[in-house]
Amino acid sequence: MPSAPHQTSPDSRRATRFSVDFETICEIHPNQEIRVHIANISANGMMLGEVMGMAKGGRVTVRLPVVGRIEAFLVWSHQGRSGFKFERVIREPDFVTMLDHIKAR
Repeated sequence: MPSAPHQTSPDSRRATRFSVDFETICEIHPNQEIRVHIANISANGMMLGEVMGMAKGGRVTVRLPVVGRIEAFLVWSHQGRSGFKFERVIREPDFVTMLDHIKAR
């Protein structure tokens, strides 16, 4: 009987996304920071509402409440939006507290 293929990592695209309206700072290079608008976020990544002008795989460091600085890399960009995956998953208690801070602003 055939078995399901073994999946080594969970599909982060299935993570619940939360719509937010949050501005923060992204470090693109060691000496270059820009203000960005996060349109939605999950424990695995975020969507920015700006054209980042970087190639797929490009890296940024974003500042988030509770979590602090977290690295992310560009997965996709389309029609002025950019999708980033975090280098590490944000732990659930920290993620919930971070959402509370974001929504309170």
